[in-house]
Amino acid sequence: MDYTHDFEKVRRIDKKIVYKLWDLGCDLYFEESLAHHVNFRLGGNVPLLIVPNNKIGLIETLKLLKCEEFDYRILGNGTNIIPTDKSKDFAVISTERINEVRIKEGIVYASAGVSFKSLCLAASENSLSGLEKAYGLPGSVGGAIYMNAGCYGWETAENVVSIEVFDGNEIFEMKPDEAKFGYRNSVFKNERSLIILGAKFRLAHGKKDEILELMTETMRKRYEKQPLEYPSAGSVFKRPRPDFYVGTAIESLGLKGYQIGGAQVSEKHAGFIINKNNATASDVLKLIDFIKTKVKEHYNVELETEVEIWD
Repeated sequence: MDYTHDFEKVRRIDKKIVYKLWDLGCDLYFEESLAHHVNFRLGGNVPLLIVPNNKIGLIETLKLLKCEEFDYRILGNGTNIIPTDKSKDFAVISTERINEVRIKEGIVYASAGVSFKSLCLAASENSLSGLEKAYGLPGSVGGAIYMNAGCYGWETAENVVSIEVFDGNEIFEMKPDEAKFGYRNSVFKNERSLIILGAKFRLAHGKKDEILELMTETMRKRYEKQPLEYPSAGSVFKRPRPDFYVGTAIESLGLKGYQIGGAQVSEKHAGFIINKNNATASDVLKLIDFIKTKVKEHYNVELETEVEIWD
């Protein structure tokens, strides 16, 4: 196939990789700002953002980059990521078009790029219960499994039947116990060669109006207690132990509204850092370190971030 595209902006990329990705049907964006693709609306450029149009394209893209030894990261909805300000040396593969949902006998299959909100709506439309507390969870199915996302006492692992995984060579089904789910953790965080393609969730049949009522109540809580009107990456820190509430601790230190550059500790929920006014990643990371130091000084507790930092 003949291409006449201008390669002036292409840095550090072998042109044969670009040609092969186009032949796979991928859309490509060169020197793309990650600020356009993460909820925090900040971060530096990547040399190449790749958007496969289907699951086969995603798998072939993964094989190609592995063969060419070109480093990459997988991007779902970008809700739990802080990319640093500097330009990156890795490509980013978006799963936004890997968005199939299938439902059969109370089992829902959703591919990695499906937003969790869409999954919840599909379940409710079919009178399936079990995901009501997850309604409004901002990430994708792949991202939720990757970090075992949770809210209001519910965790993703509770409903997972199996996970469709690609290991660079073959596709296989992984059982929940093999995924080593833990608090905001899974095997996928430590084994980057394992790529989540999708998952099956077991749900229970229920009454549609009751399911919708619970979903509405969940969203009401979110809007009342979380700063959804500002860009953020959600809750920043993991709870270090069951009896230690990070947001309450930060608030007790008088840090609600504390700001470094354009990054601010939310005045609505101290467990959130928001992009109040054109924050940079550096602003956010400095604020995270400041909070960690203060909590350590006053409570002798080491905080660990829930968000993932891309450097």
